[in-house]
Amino acid sequence: MKEHRYRITLEHLAGKKPDDNLHAPLQFECGNHDDVFAIIARLQEAALFDKEESAAFALGLKLFSEVMLHHRDHALFEPLKESFGTFMKGLKAASAPKA
Repeated sequence: MKEHRYRITLEHLAGKKPDDNLHAPLQFECGNHDDVFAIIARLQEAALFDKEESAAFALGLKLFSEVMLHHRDHALFEPLKESFGTFMKGLKAASAPKA
């Protein structure tokens, strides 16, 4: 399957308390059938949330949904199948460019 490839880096910048230990950066590679940068831009333009929350939401959703897509027959995802499809249709409608 052809896909976009990404390298994700997560850095722990601060803990809840000033003396919390910080985790070492986590980095991994993954693929996605969608252009995640385009989706982030679309959600930021839709202004459902502020720009940083829109980016976090889009990235988290795309990472989650791609794993769910690859393992669609896994019992863990069975309760989400119908409601996730409905959710995605609503999100696409809410973030569609305004004419």
